[in-house]
Amino acid sequence: MTTRIDTRFAELAPQNRAALVTFVMAGDPDLAASLEILKALPSAGADLIEIGMPFTDPMADGPAIQAAGLRALKAGTTLVKTLALVAEFRKSDQATPIVLMGYYNPIYIHGVDKFLTEAKAAGVDGLIVVDLPPEEDSELCLPALAAGLAFIRLATPTTDAARLPAVLANTSGFVYYVSITGITGAATPEASQVSAAVRRLKQHTDLPVAVGFGVKNAANAAAIAAVTDAVVVGSALVEAVRMSLDPNGKATAATVGAVADLVGTLAGGVRSAVRVAAE
Repeated sequence: MTTRIDTRFAELAPQNRAALVTFVMAGDPDLAASLEILKALPSAGADLIEIGMPFTDPMADGPAIQAAGLRALKAGTTLVKTLALVAEFRKSDQATPIVLMGYYNPIYIHGVDKFLTEAKAAGVDGLIVVDLPPEEDSELCLPALAAGLAFIRLATPTTDAARLPAVLANTSGFVYYVSITGITGAATPEASQVSAAVRRLKQHTDLPVAVGFGVKNAANAAAIAAVTDAVVVGSALVEAVRMSLDPNGKATAATVGAVADLVGTLAGGVRSAVRVAAE
């Protein structure tokens, strides 16, 4: 199984640079603005796109992404509308990898087989479902792989040597390394610690390693891009959305540009990084 994710990392390898992975919440601040934001991301410098599936109990998310999810839910965003958003994006972009990120409950309610069929048809390439541990692989991970979707697992600073094989067993696409202990957007990762963690992961997997949680600006992005295969930015982007809204929480003429401009700055940081091999 080769997905757009595999293709994109293969394209970047000869360039010896990390990928920029951008996270945005589906339907934030509304579905129309969300679609325009998505369309703007690739040309601004995003190599892969993670799209959050809004959920009422986002336990791994910090305040910024929680607020984005609430804005999206208030705007009427559902799982079905999230898939429709991806399908609409695919009408003009067949190359950029799309990963849906969220929680299992909405997928379970929708029906796993139905969800996987519809996600694949919409143009989704992979899934990150943060509340399904490896012990529950039969619930979604294995069916997703059978359907041709990558299933991306999270590793953390507390994932020890005994746990790591289980985490990596059915992972595909890339490994998402959570660079800090805690919720999204809580702190800034330390490059030297990230480098050591990436080297450890690379001893156990040939998959690309993406590092996220806490990257806020071009300097952060450059430091992390030097030591890993991909840099993930989420909270800073959803904050850019929030800061662009009018007093009633509605999109303004500045909303899409605010996100695209930040992505451009982050992409510049990633592309400026001097790579250090994580062998």
